[in-house]
Amino acid sequence: MDAVVEVAWFVGGALLVLIALDSAVRTFILPRGAAVPYTRLVFVAVRRVFDLRLRFAKSYEARDRVMALYAPLSLLILPLTWLVLVLVGFMGMYRALGVPTWRQAFAESGSSMLTLGFVGPSDLPTTSLAFIEAAMGLGLLALLIAYLPTIYTAFSRREASVAALATRAGTPPSAVDLLIRAHRIGRLDQLDELWIDWQRWFAELEETHTSLAVLVFFRSPRSDRSWVTASGAVLDSAAFVNSTIDVPWTPQAGLCVRAGYIALREIGDFFDVPYDPDPAPTDPISIARDEFDEACNTLEGAGVPLKADRDQAWRDFAGWRVNYDAVLVALAALTVAPYAPWSSDRSVRFRVRPLRRRRSRSR
Repeated sequence: MDAVVEVAWFVGGALLVLIALDSAVRTFILPRGAAVPYTRLVFVAVRRVFDLRLRFAKSYEARDRVMALYAPLSLLILPLTWLVLVLVGFMGMYRALGVPTWRQAFAESGSSMLTLGFVGPSDLPTTSLAFIEAAMGLGLLALLIAYLPTIYTAFSRREASVAALATRAGTPPSAVDLLIRAHRIGRLDQLDELWIDWQRWFAELEETHTSLAVLVFFRSPRSDRSWVTASGAVLDSAAFVNSTIDVPWTPQAGLCVRAGYIALREIGDFFDVPYDPDPAPTDPISIARDEFDEACNTLEGAGVPLKADRDQAWRDFAGWRVNYDAVLVALAALTVAPYAPWSSDRSVRFRVRPLRRRRSRSR
């Protein structure tokens, strides 16, 4: 084999191995959100297959059963593709070091990566590569196994709050139901504990769902619940309290809205969800004025005290909602969230954008 060709095979093989290592480290180990092109490519490819299957789903329940497998299956396919990259990469390096045929290079690479040992290296350079490949093969599998408990712990913590919200906001969750129940038990003006709890929840959501982005697609144990629709119900409730409900002003509701839209925007940035990072309070939102009036009439009919100036209340509510409206609706579409008022009920299919360099956004 020509020396130039040998160098090309070795360098090309090493690059494939580095791509696998980079994807593994930045997907699981790096403690911050990083959009890794290779990881994204795998997840998008799997999602295309699932989207084809969704075309034949006749109901939401059927779509939910399909999408329930998307995140776990993608999580298993990703390390398998890493192993394939390592296998092929070391095949190229073995060939560059003098292994005579591709079949023999395949056998030697597979034997080393899976630590089977049925093919022995013939010299010191190939022996060294075999040791490195064996360590990498075991390490990549161990990495997935080690991080599965972390992923499911974060999932469990997220879902505990989502399930608990059903007590207050019903299923599907609704801001109107949450406020009516709070009024009936005499705690409409004592919701600070709820806002503080969800501030913490949103902070943890931002950290876990960007550093371990696969969590975004893990669906709730019940098909009619979702972390996206729960987020929308809590944020709309806080926006109502800040704008429409006639109770003493509480800064915790405003802080909850801010914590929520920061978290949703950070997750949206990871998936290139389009939104205005600095919207004006008068910008349009997906909620129509008549929908807002209908909600107010329902609240009023249940005895919830409302502010007298309905027009100002609408302007104030829209001024809060505009901060999270676009990204909430887009995430509901991206995750194929179950029906819930004012979030997934107005979402359109989110189209995954082509791979490109992400722009930083201010907030």
